[in-house]
Amino acid sequence: MRKFASYAAIGAAGCFMATSAAAQEAGECGDVSIAQMGWASAEVITEVAQFLLEQGYGCNVTLVNSDTIPAITSVAETGEPDVVTDLWLNSAGDAYRRLEDAGTMVRLAEVLEPGGVEGWWIPTALAEEHPELTTIEGILANPELVGNQFNNCPDGWGCRVVSDNLSRALDLEGHGIEVFNHGSGETLASSMGAAATDGEPWFGYYWAPTVPLGKYDMTRVDLGGYNEEAFAALQNPDAPDPQVSEFPDAPILTSVTGNFVDSHPEIAEFFRNMTFQTEVMSELLAWQDENTASAEEVAVHYLTNNQDEWSGWLNDAARENLAALLAD
Repeated sequence: MRKFASYAAIGAAGCFMATSAAAQEAGECGDVSIAQMGWASAEVITEVAQFLLEQGYGCNVTLVNSDTIPAITSVAETGEPDVVTDLWLNSAGDAYRRLEDAGTMVRLAEVLEPGGVEGWWIPTALAEEHPELTTIEGILANPELVGNQFNNCPDGWGCRVVSDNLSRALDLEGHGIEVFNHGSGETLASSMGAAATDGEPWFGYYWAPTVPLGKYDMTRVDLGGYNEEAFAALQNPDAPDPQVSEFPDAPILTSVTGNFVDSHPEIAEFFRNMTFQTEVMSELLAWQDENTASAEEVAVHYLTNNQDEWSGWLNDAARENLAALLAD
């Protein structure tokens, strides 16, 4: 693992600021537990939060390895962890909503804006050369410009059901577009990367935040807008007469326990303010991949290069504690 000069600089500053923050905030923040989900974007988010809470607010932060359902189950049964972030609402389902309705958990913010993004994409270079391909109608009228192929999700993925139904609703094959079902996520991603790098046509499904959409310049194809009823039917593998709908953006939340809002109002306000753009998160994941970096190193990279953004999440006291870093 290569060493990053910025990491060393922040680490040195952190030693000083930890003492300063602890002295000023002792007894005010105390212990904070955050669920650490097992995927890359969640790890980056929690590492950023941990640094800012410890160095800015003097908190003693514990990251608790978890996943969506185990985290909200733990909150229901034990009242911990205090914070669950990168919580995909469509995965948490009714179990989370029941806790929210009861006041056991409180939704503070959408930590990724506009959230989880799904759709059908083409390389931006192709979109610039042929702007008509930015709509599905343009692709259906010019199938040869996208290589007469749609790159579909692997079997077993939720997006496979939706894309299969969309393919039927749009009659892709009747318009001269072969549906190629990838055998794995790796081949789907590599096909996109090879086409974008070589300037070749590509048309297919992908989602963000992900490494490929941070690494390659892609344009989302307009499917004609989101229709809630139509999309619900698209998720049924046996839909008799599927209709076209855009993929909706998936809300990705930061939620905390109801008790935590009362006991830690300043920290709750920090989490209300902490929001990353989905596109920025994809770029961070691409940087992580290119540099074989840990989540902690990605957090340092973000903190070093986005001070104007994250400084707005802080209260005045925390901003003062981090003044040395902000002045760099």
